[in-house]
Amino acid sequence: MAAFESLHVWKTPEIRERLDWYFQVSVNKLPAKYLLCRRVPIYDELDGLTEEELWRLHDKAASEFHRIRQGIREGSITFKELRPEKPNLLDVKAALVKKMLRHCNFCRWNCRVDRTTGGKHGTCQLESTTRVSSYFHHRGEELPIRGTKGSGTIFFTSCNMRCVFCQNADISHDKDNGVVFTSQMLAWAMWQLRMEGCHNINLVGGEPTIHLHTIVEAINMLRFFKETYAEAMDAKADIYYPYSLDTRNAYYEGEFNTPILWNSNMYMSGETMKILRELVDIWLPDFKFGNNKCAIWLSRTPWYFETVSQNHRQIYEWGEDIVIRHLVMPGHLECCTKPVLRWIAENMPGTPVNIMDQYHPDCYCNPSDPRFDKRYSDMARYPTEEEILESYRYARSLGINFEEITFEKSLRFHPLFLR
Repeated sequence: MAAFESLHVWKTPEIRERLDWYFQVSVNKLPAKYLLCRRVPIYDELDGLTEEELWRLHDKAASEFHRIRQGIREGSITFKELRPEKPNLLDVKAALVKKMLRHCNFCRWNCRVDRTTGGKHGTCQLESTTRVSSYFHHRGEELPIRGTKGSGTIFFTSCNMRCVFCQNADISHDKDNGVVFTSQMLAWAMWQLRMEGCHNINLVGGEPTIHLHTIVEAINMLRFFKETYAEAMDAKADIYYPYSLDTRNAYYEGEFNTPILWNSNMYMSGETMKILRELVDIWLPDFKFGNNKCAIWLSRTPWYFETVSQNHRQIYEWGEDIVIRHLVMPGHLECCTKPVLRWIAENMPGTPVNIMDQYHPDCYCNPSDPRFDKRYSDMARYPTEEEILESYRYARSLGINFEEITFEKSLRFHPLFLR
């Protein structure tokens, strides 16, 4: 923990102040949100309640959650004076996602199919089963996320978008990739990563939104484990690295503690946002397209801009910890990069942004790939030096908080290029 706390990025006020809750939870100086959810009582039996009745309980309990969290942050409430309740806010969230799965409205597609029957499929093509492609200590994320021991990243398969340039297409376009994970297995994998020293649990894909039911149930099960779920190890990508388990990595007032990180395309429903608000300690969203035309052409995703911008704005208005990612795509500086950056500057001032230069032709945009589609030939190149530098110059002119995060991760350029 000491090495993570001493990283230079935490000495930068515009980063530390924006990510303070996440930082404090990561070093076990504050409890993760899910621990607070367990301390918000529900005074009704949940069995037999309708979805509408559960939402009423949820919204009332969420208000109490935010009162408690504010008190924890200010020091007017201590964690020790709160006791675990049963049922609690987390139980309500778990009950709600089970009902949502029967008319799936996890994402903006709002397919309304019953994913428990194995009958009709929605856009993601998934039923109730969750698959994990791999989980491991990810050492390639942004510095506040990867820290010194890595981000505890769990890659879920399948996606609700179909980006033609997807660099994870092997898992996002293949719903049958990976290992079938139950909620118990997922909870154990989260526990294992945190006990090994990971600074957070990074839920990504593919796309985590379409696995909301399994994720929420797993978070509800998070605790110190005595048993081992050997079948989950089939998805452990760094199994041969000699990590040791240490309770000091995840110990807060005698309970298992870890920040939950939501690494998402943000193409989710308002109901999903409400479920996640009291569970996610830090958000790591993508903001890819600056308009719906490009989103449909390159990702087959309608209603993109209004959906994703609304969800980003919601997080900002909630006062949540967030780092936004934007990938600079070849030929899309004026239609996507600049509109996205301008929107962030106008609607989420001060938010840390990673302007990513990692685009490379992949999947349907890669001429050497059997899936290559000539319609996307203009995407079969890297962004030019001028495109990358112009995106940086434009962000700087808007006053966007991007340099600390972006230049540490930049593959091709240094801030001196902007002088």
